[in-house]
Amino acid sequence: MSPISASSAQAARALALVEALQSRFVATLEELGGQAFLCSEWLRDAGRHGGGRRFGVEDTALLGRASVNVSQVHYNDDPDRKLGSASAISTIVHPAHPQAPSVHIHISWTEMKGGNGYWRIMADLNPSLPSDADKQRFIHALNAAAPEQFAEAVEQGGRYFFIPALGRHRGIAHFYLENFNTGDFETDHALAQRVGEAAIETYAGILSDAVRVAAPPAEEDLAAQLAYHTLYFFQVLTLDRGTTSGLMVHNQNDVGILGSLPPRIDKNLLASWRSRMPEPQDRLLDALLAALPHKGICTIGEPTKQQLANAVRAHYQQFPEALNLQASGNTTPPTVENHR
Repeated sequence: MSPISASSAQAARALALVEALQSRFVATLEELGGQAFLCSEWLRDAGRHGGGRRFGVEDTALLGRASVNVSQVHYNDDPDRKLGSASAISTIVHPAHPQAPSVHIHISWTEMKGGNGYWRIMADLNPSLPSDADKQRFIHALNAAAPEQFAEAVEQGGRYFFIPALGRHRGIAHFYLENFNTGDFETDHALAQRVGEAAIETYAGILSDAVRVAAPPAEEDLAAQLAYHTLYFFQVLTLDRGTTSGLMVHNQNDVGILGSLPPRIDKNLLASWRSRMPEPQDRLLDALLAALPHKGICTIGEPTKQQLANAVRAHYQQFPEALNLQASGNTTPPTVENHR
């Protein structure tokens, strides 16, 4: 069964954009890695309210884990919902070699009933072993794609990806526009396309160059990668508002929503951060630790992702006020409320 698409013309344009970016990125990564991605589909309410398609691969010579998701959720048949539709691409790549940085890209169009809407445009570079040359290359490409919005996007990104408990950022280059709408859909659509294409092409070049010159990884580099992936896991599941909102809205794509998680983390390192967490987020970390399979190095497979999703959902159902402790840009759209 195929999902029913949103009825809005703007939603159709947004879906076409994110699907084109998905095809472009998957083809690029397949060519670099020499291995086809697997396709998975999911349906929202048996397709009546949309669904999505995810391309992914794990444990290849090039990629430890990569996930390129596109979804469109809508409420064509439900006049009581505030939300008309949400169309998005959300992708994360965690390379196998620690010299190659991870990347996260998210572009979405959220449209309310009546046609008003906003874009969410994100791109951030996440290396285990930071390279200033890679940082400048990524930043330069995004600046060229969005020169008028670049300063604001960097400022919002710096705020959103800061981890207060650890006193540091996730990643070294951050572009983030939240609740973006100039009032001209065509202009904003073109901006989203430019940023998406620039992030994809620039990252592909960085990844290709990194693996082309990289020697076999040293033990200390692999240790740095594991530590960074643990930090990435920590930020996504305790601070990332987009991830939490997706899990709170429905439970029909939990594994896809948590496709951003790295393949392996250090449970002992994660547990060491508990004392730095504010209440009640220390309890959230307890629940995440309980969902992980064993001490030491943990593999984050699909059964574990499902348990982690359940832990996050249960925590915020018990402590809804804790949503205020999550990351935000200049504004905080009421994503969960819009789906009710």
